[in-house]
Amino acid sequence: MKVIDLSKPVRFNRDDPFFMRVKVRHKPHWMAKAFVRLLGLPFRLFPRDFAGWADDTVSLGVHATTHIDAPWHYGPTSAGEPAPTIDLIPLERCIGPGVVLDLSHKANDDPITVADMEAALAASGATLTDRTIVLIRTGRDRLMDTKAFWKTGTGMSAAATEWLLDRGVTVMGIDQWGWDLPFRAQIAKSRATGDASLFWEAHRVGQRRPYWHMEQLTNLDALPASGFEVAVFPLKIVGASAAPARVVAILR
Repeated sequence: MKVIDLSKPVRFNRDDPFFMRVKVRHKPHWMAKAFVRLLGLPFRLFPRDFAGWADDTVSLGVHATTHIDAPWHYGPTSAGEPAPTIDLIPLERCIGPGVVLDLSHKANDDPITVADMEAALAASGATLTDRTIVLIRTGRDRLMDTKAFWKTGTGMSAAATEWLLDRGVTVMGIDQWGWDLPFRAQIAKSRATGDASLFWEAHRVGQRRPYWHMEQLTNLDALPASGFEVAVFPLKIVGASAAPARVVAILR
């Protein structure tokens, strides 16, 4: 068995956008030793090999690193019902056969279409079912930890997202900063065309049809097109719109 990590490292990076920066504080061992002394243990009774325990504090937004979005992220309702938050994701949906669709040829700011999806699936030779977890490979993970990461990429169109849902797929992911086109491109296209439906169009599919998608995956180029399992278990954050997740592929 071989396990491939598809997750971004959780660490401070000054090149992340200011609203998504992760902060990690590593506390030295001696701080815990001082804390135990305050609780009442005299220094003379400390074990000779006890330097104190290490501890860490992490501050991050739930969308700041590799994560999975819940329908609640897309809007307060989905299919006319209250949208599920991340703690309500069915765990049986968190593990399943994986399929990689290679869209790395798509140009920046050019949305992924239904025709693109059909061609990528045909090239993969894979079959989609309601258990399949589909991973969209754009190759933009090469920009991870750079200032360009959140501003650069292709992105799923609403129609391409609906195409996956029509085939029973409800858990999917992408190896770029977001599921849609970069914000800059979305805004430019909306302003140029006057089309109010363009902004966040793929995310907003989740207002009509519940689904869950991962963002900021990596290492999809290390996977075959199919024949592996994907496991993605988000933190159980009650009421949250998303949660960080350690996403792995398992090859047997």
